[in-house]
Amino acid sequence: MGWVLLMLFTQTVWGQEQGDTTLNIKEVVVTSKLTFREVIPSQKLHGEQLQRLSSLSVADAMRYFSGVQLKDYGGVGGVKTVDVRAMGTNHLGVSYDGITLGNAQNGQIDLGQFSLDNIDEIALYNGQKSAIFQSASDFASASSVYIRTRRPRFADGKQQNWRAKAKYGASDLLRLSTLYERQLGDSLCLSLNAEFLTSSGKYHFTYQRKNLDGTIAWDTTAVRQNGDIHAERVEANLHGVLARGTWMLKGYAYHSQRGIPGAIVNNVWRRGERQGDLNTFVQGQWQRSLGNVFSTKWLAKYAYYNTHYVNRDSTLLPVDNRYRQQEAFLSSANVVELRPNWSASLAYDLRWNHLNADTYRVGGRLQSPRRFTHALSLATAIDYRRLKAQASVVETVVSDRTGSGSQHVSRLTPALFVAVYPLAARRSPLTSLCLRAFAKRSFRMPTFNDLYYTEMGNASLRPESATQFDIGLVAGRTVERGFITHFSLQADIYYNKVRDKIIAYPKGQQFRWTMLNLGRVDIRGLDVVGEASCRLGSQTTATLRAQYTWQRAIDVTDARKPFYKHQIPYMPRHSGTVIAAVQHRGLTLNYSFLYTGERWNEQENTAYNHVQPWYTSDLSASYQWRMASCELRMTAELNNVFNQQYDVITNYPMPGRNAAVSIEVNI
Repeated sequence: MGWVLLMLFTQTVWGQEQGDTTLNIKEVVVTSKLTFREVIPSQKLHGEQLQRLSSLSVADAMRYFSGVQLKDYGGVGGVKTVDVRAMGTNHLGVSYDGITLGNAQNGQIDLGQFSLDNIDEIALYNGQKSAIFQSASDFASASSVYIRTRRPRFADGKQQNWRAKAKYGASDLLRLSTLYERQLGDSLCLSLNAEFLTSSGKYHFTYQRKNLDGTIAWDTTAVRQNGDIHAERVEANLHGVLARGTWMLKGYAYHSQRGIPGAIVNNVWRRGERQGDLNTFVQGQWQRSLGNVFSTKWLAKYAYYNTHYVNRDSTLLPVDNRYRQQEAFLSSANVVELRPNWSASLAYDLRWNHLNADTYRVGGRLQSPRRFTHALSLATAIDYRRLKAQASVVETVVSDRTGSGSQHVSRLTPALFVAVYPLAARRSPLTSLCLRAFAKRSFRMPTFNDLYYTEMGNASLRPESATQFDIGLVAGRTVERGFITHFSLQADIYYNKVRDKIIAYPKGQQFRWTMLNLGRVDIRGLDVVGEASCRLGSQTTATLRAQYTWQRAIDVTDARKPFYKHQIPYMPRHSGTVIAAVQHRGLTLNYSFLYTGERWNEQENTAYNHVQPWYTSDLSASYQWRMASCELRMTAELNNVFNQQYDVITNYPMPGRNAAVSIEVNI
């Protein structure tokens, strides 16, 4: 069977290879003459790596990827969004089990709403994923995050698994979660996951501001208020296997009530803002191989998001708004193997978005915008000896309709990726070496808030367009014996150009944004990621992962402006992370370090707008043992060990030193 079928069943087979348990699927036999090799820069965290991080959500874990900046407004329930290579949050596609998450209202996917308790792998791709058998939307984003939830795996003779986890920590944090998996037959299995989270959101912080001459203007200690959260999440999955394919059906519901602590300005420590969310969606995918040269995949989704925003701040006008958003998505992807080493794909996506909001009024008339997005992609891939190449082109047509008119936008975005493996069939101290490069065009439409929001909407906004260039290498070696059993190094130099860039940041109230169009942004950067594993004894191992990012992202819109060639807001020149772990039998010790260099909170890089660099260190220890038929794991965490007082976003202080304990039971 050709390499196309290998790509078709990569996720299923990969899921079977994780851990010591397997799901036996006799109906599917996958063979290939080729080894699946990635041509596109990617970073991944999975399995034990995710468990060892002192992270609650997907957003927290993504801080450990190079080139990523997390916008975090503090606390467990604070909004958390991700910016990759200074392109902006809206250029990032977020895929949850194969289908892209959407938010046409503001383009912000709050990754803090997705727990790590049921996640098997998080993968970040710059450009697009190394596969042509995917939806047209997957080809369109400047970068993509793929979140893959746990797929049921059963030991021989076992029909069900059950897991329960409880965590308690600072800020009155209590998190309870459970996972139940059941094998319903040789080709069908079920998984149910539920989670409850509550926290007061209160934590002490020291806040200090200095004058331009370095003297202290004011210094105070206070308690963060109005950061409480109560949230529930339920997810159900059905996984099925066909004679030459697979299918999956997912139902998801997330409900939360949380306070929005707001910015600390003018000595105001408490805000009256609150937000309620009810996010639900149902999605399914079906894929099958028809013969040895053709495969097809169908994806479908319906989502309903209900947001209730209230502001009862006595110093402002009262606000009570509801935002009801619907999304429907349908995709068909088809791939054919033209030759043993050459394949091509054709995909079409249709996405419909509709928003009802009482803030979308012009002249007293409700806009109620609707958006239809059509995407058609054509892609081809070659994998021949030491060369792998992938090319794609996407035609995207967007039509917006409102109570006052309509507008249409069409864009053609090509991409080319090339990788060379010079060590093939040669003796070398390296197990693998890959030299790669890519060039890609992409764009993103202004959101409904950008265009139609009553207070700040601008219906004449143009879409952002971006051009990306990247050149890099990956080298690694894996050996069975010796002190160092594995090491890898990944380095990429990139250059991005963005036109009509829109910057969004809070305007006093966290839920509302100030939209700023910078015109043109020039981005140059370097990403370096290194990993190593070593054997310290017969039962002791150690792992180390480190990443560093240098980034120069400057505004080059107008040479007459005082901020011409200044670093854009909240983008550090230097940042990096380190994760180190030592494991001896059932005991695991983990240390993680985060560093973000100096930044500026406004367009002009002046001393007054300067934001100090910050770093944090986190420690955790876990012990795993068996008791009868149960497997138990106890974990203790100490976060921000040195009690660093810092802001990710100015005037939004982050928690200082805090601790948590958790216990997990697997049956």
